[in-house]
Amino acid sequence: MANIFLTNFNVMNRQSTRSSCRGKWGLARGREREREMVHFVLVHGLGHGGWCWYKVKPLLESAGHQVTAIDLAASGINMAKLAEVHTMSNYSQPLMELMDSLPPGEKVTLVGHSLGGYNLAIAMDRFPHKISVAVFLTAFMPDSTHSPSYVLDQFMERIPAEGCWLDTHFSSDLDPVMPKTTVLFGPKFLAFKLYQLSSSQDLALGETLVRPGSMFIEDLSKGKAFSKEGYGSVNRVYIVCKKDLVITEDFQRWMIENDPLKEVMEIEDADHMAMLSKPNELCFCLLDIANKYN
Repeated sequence: MANIFLTNFNVMNRQSTRSSCRGKWGLARGREREREMVHFVLVHGLGHGGWCWYKVKPLLESAGHQVTAIDLAASGINMAKLAEVHTMSNYSQPLMELMDSLPPGEKVTLVGHSLGGYNLAIAMDRFPHKISVAVFLTAFMPDSTHSPSYVLDQFMERIPAEGCWLDTHFSSDLDPVMPKTTVLFGPKFLAFKLYQLSSSQDLALGETLVRPGSMFIEDLSKGKAFSKEGYGSVNRVYIVCKKDLVITEDFQRWMIENDPLKEVMEIEDADHMAMLSKPNELCFCLLDIANKYN
């Protein structure tokens, strides 16, 4: 892999526990090799798959870490069909199987993007002793007070009714017992809302590989709140992407205020797909987090 360099190595911690990530990759890579190996587990967002981490995975691995980029059920190259995936727990099953398979004593750094924040929450509730830190990358972050669907309900209420979803296609699952709303992002939505600062090549990749998915709001609305003993006991860090046009900065900060956490980091010019538009800055955030919490 070609050497990748950035400018202005300067990770700034503030008293407000906010920091921004910039840096020169070569310097950080050498330092990381002197530190203990961390196992990063990368969880994609709605409609995407493990493929969307293709820039970040080799960067973290070149710093000496283990990286697993999973495909959730009916996502990426996972062979399940969406019609067979009825609940958020079903959707999260590949992550649960990975967590269950970890050797005794091993802890991972979980990173969840977008809807992947909910998959993290389920893993945190079930396996808090196996997680060093959970990182929410411009992700939906539930609390341990309200119904699991609360944050998504707030998001749907606050998002503009017209003009936001563009050519995204919504449809209703006809399952009489466990209905769900399915979502397929259209090319205009991908180009102008999710990938607007990403390269044309990455946009083309997304247009080719994005699959239908669901936010499983109907299922989450019936569930119990995530527990303080499980979910609430795990270290949490939020990475704010300031140019996200879908989960906007204002809504990201609302979630942070709704359920305060250990630390907030920022990536200045990242769109929703920060792993594609700002992979180096994201890696600096993740390496800094891993060094602090492992």
